Amino acid sequence: MALRSQSLRIARALTTELHPAAHRRSVSSTWLNHRPNCASSSARLGSVSHDTSVRRFSAKPEEAAEPQSPPSPPPPADEEAATKDSAEEGAVPVGDDAAGRGGEGEVTKLETQIKELKDNLLRSLAEQENTRRIARRDVANAKSFAIASFAKSLLDTSDNLSRALDAVPEELRHDHENHPVLANLYEGISMTDEGLTKAFAKNGLVKFGEKGEKFDPNLHEALFEYPDPEGEAGNVGQVMKVGFMLNERVVRPAEVGVVKAP
Repeated sequence: MALRSQSLRIARALTTELHPAAHRRSVSSTWLNHRPNCASSSARLGSVSHDTSVRRFSAKPEEAAEPQSPPSPPPPADEEAATKDSAEEGAVPVGDDAAGRGGEGEVTKLETQIKELKDNLLRSLAEQENTRRIARRDVANAKSFAIASFAKSLLDTSDNLSRALDAVPEELRHDHENHPVLANLYEGISMTDEGLTKAFAKNGLVKFGEKGEKFDPNLHEALFEYPDPEGEAGNVGQVMKVGFMLNERVVRPAEVGVVKAP
């Protein structure tokens, strides 16, 4: 009987700890039913409750409920949106980074191709300009020197006329009284030579090479040198064959004798 009463008291103590409201209702009903033993039962119940609480909290202190901090209020909507936008701006997706590197490589490749195409274009334009210049020069040369071979074939004729004129003595060249035939022949040959020289000049063929000119290796061909006290050293002293230039290009150099220093 005593063991049963003690078990009931322990059960009531546990009930009090776990369900205080139910305990109060149970105590009230028990107090109404067992009023004479109320004081002693309350004393014993308080002692058992105290012992049970001490055993419960001293056995596993880590199981005690920690006080919970009050929940923080949610951030304002504007601040949350601003935080989200900044996070999105700061984040760099891996795919976009790779795409950016690929785009830079493509731009570099295109710039290289543009540079090569520009260089090829400039080279092509330069080659075309060179071709046009060479073509213009060839056309001009063809126009200027088309008669070069024909002019060369007439140079011997001019030389023969000059030799014929030089063969007539100077005192008989204009003696129409005593030697009218020779004078008239000389006059005719002289007129022919002058007409041929004018025809040469009209087509760009010019005669050069006279006594007293400064010797020029580009224009004259020195056949010999001789001392001449009356001439200046380095000048042309005798002209064996005159030279000709066609449009400022030497067709035939003059064959001359050069005066040398004594």
